[in-house]
Amino acid sequence: MKDAARRGETKDAAGGEMKNAARGGNRQESAGHDEIVVMGRIQGPYGIKGLLKARAFTQAPEALLDYRSWWLEARDGTWHERKVVSARLHSDSIVVDVEGLADRETAAAWRGALIGVPRSALPELRRGEFYWADLVGFVVENRGGEQLGSVRGVLESSAHPVLQVEGGDGRERMIPMVSAYVDSIDAVGKRIVVDWGLDY
Repeated sequence: MKDAARRGETKDAAGGEMKNAARGGNRQESAGHDEIVVMGRIQGPYGIKGLLKARAFTQAPEALLDYRSWWLEARDGTWHERKVVSARLHSDSIVVDVEGLADRETAAAWRGALIGVPRSALPELRRGEFYWADLVGFVVENRGGEQLGSVRGVLESSAHPVLQVEGGDGRERMIPMVSAYVDSIDAVGKRIVVDWGLDY
């Protein structure tokens, strides 16, 4: 199986260089007894036969082609498993035919839906690696020991992922997830140390 989920890794928990080894999902929800890790989003219908156009959040968009079923998040927040009949790369997107969508109107109802796969289907992590979804809730502090808040999510951007940090005062900070700003990620202690001032 190709790399399927966005992950990152640290040199060690105490400090050192963070490797930008991004490969996967952005957040997690629950569906049944397994967690769903978000891998992309439906952009809208494609053509008139019920096909969907999707954008992958993975480093390699073709990673989503490895899964025989996708889980789609409905507008009410519930997840629904859909069998993938066929899927192919189309420029920087994916065109997919999922079971149960017969026409453009039916497909359009899924515009904006998140795409996920069960955590159990993802590649096993090596020591020192993490999925972006697991960073939610981590405490973020700077080199001076000042707490900036906790991770609310990891946002995808064209240049690099961005830590979305929410402070206790309600202030939101957007910290680029690159080694110039992120010193270390301690998965055990659920703590991230960054080179970022309180007044930034």
